[in-house]
Amino acid sequence: MLEKCLKSLLVLAFSLFLTVFANHAFAQGDGQKPHAQKEEGKLNMKEVIFGHIMDAHEFHFFSIHHTDGTETAISIPLPVMLYSPQKGFSFFMASKFEEGKEEVDGYKLVGNKIVPVEDGVKVYDFSFTRNVVQMLLALTLLVWIMVSIAKKYKSGQGVTSAPKGMQALLEPVVAFVRDEVAVPNLGYKANKYLPYLLTIFFFILINNIIGLIPGTANVTGNIAFTVVLGVISFIVTLASSNKHYWAHIFNPPGVPLGVKFILVPVEFLSMFLKPFSLIIRLFANMVAGHIIIICLISLIFIFGEKMGAGAGWGASPLSIAFTIFIYFIEVLVAFLQAFIFTVLTAVLIGGAIEGDHSHDSHDSHDKKHDQLYDDAVII
Repeated sequence: MLEKCLKSLLVLAFSLFLTVFANHAFAQGDGQKPHAQKEEGKLNMKEVIFGHIMDAHEFHFFSIHHTDGTETAISIPLPVMLYSPQKGFSFFMASKFEEGKEEVDGYKLVGNKIVPVEDGVKVYDFSFTRNVVQMLLALTLLVWIMVSIAKKYKSGQGVTSAPKGMQALLEPVVAFVRDEVAVPNLGYKANKYLPYLLTIFFFILINNIIGLIPGTANVTGNIAFTVVLGVISFIVTLASSNKHYWAHIFNPPGVPLGVKFILVPVEFLSMFLKPFSLIIRLFANMVAGHIIIICLISLIFIFGEKMGAGAGWGASPLSIAFTIFIYFIEVLVAFLQAFIFTVLTAVLIGGAIEGDHSHDSHDSHDKKHDQLYDDAVII
């Protein structure tokens, strides 16, 4: 009974934390412009960097500067959906704001945030920003790939014959996650949690890869995205926990009583810090890689601005070479971060489901563990 109460209280506390924190996390891009701009003819690196990694109401690719001082933005505007108790519903495309120069239905665009022109007007923004749109596209792509592969397995391809196409590409990955992540950490319960582990692995991987395409959003570099993934892993861990897990936290075995007064708070705090480390690790790594690439490309324009056009052209080969090198490293990081998040999630769940260490439980664990390696890969 006490175990169930603790689970419920912790889930409630973390849910309240997510609700409060999400309002700040989703406002991550507030105050930043969606693409590079200049102030008084100078390159503003802050806007260049944050305009790329933050959220926006459009997919901006580049701008064409004309001789008369105007510019044409090449972008894909996204729909804006607003509700105000005073003004009702408003629906229009983000292009009507004209990069924040125009007001639409009593609203204006300040950075990436839509605010009412009149004081005292409350507005609720339900717009599809580029992070949301890209995340939905990634989810659609994931479902389409997995469902199409599953249909091939049901038809017998890959079971009575060799896998082909996408099957042949993904089956080794699925087997790797099962044999090197799920089974070593979860033992005979690996198949129970394998669908969840495969989902987070491929979902993070797809978003990481798409985010490397120029003009797309850096979804995994958004703290709101990683917070939700970390909270879900935390809730799954709590839901899977047993009495041995809570006993090791509140009454560590083999520890002197005096030490328990120090160790128990540390263990209890670490229960929250572990999912927090998942959140920060994925977020920081994906943001850092994009910032490095932007900075390397920007060196061309910085040299050209400070030392003349010749210096800019001279720095171009070296800057582009380093950018390509870092870009390929980022492809590796995209796979690596998806793998690390999945492994650490499996480790957290494995620690929560670990039972007693009796001889009988080990024998039954080993038998079920060995059977997993004989199972066919099923998606």
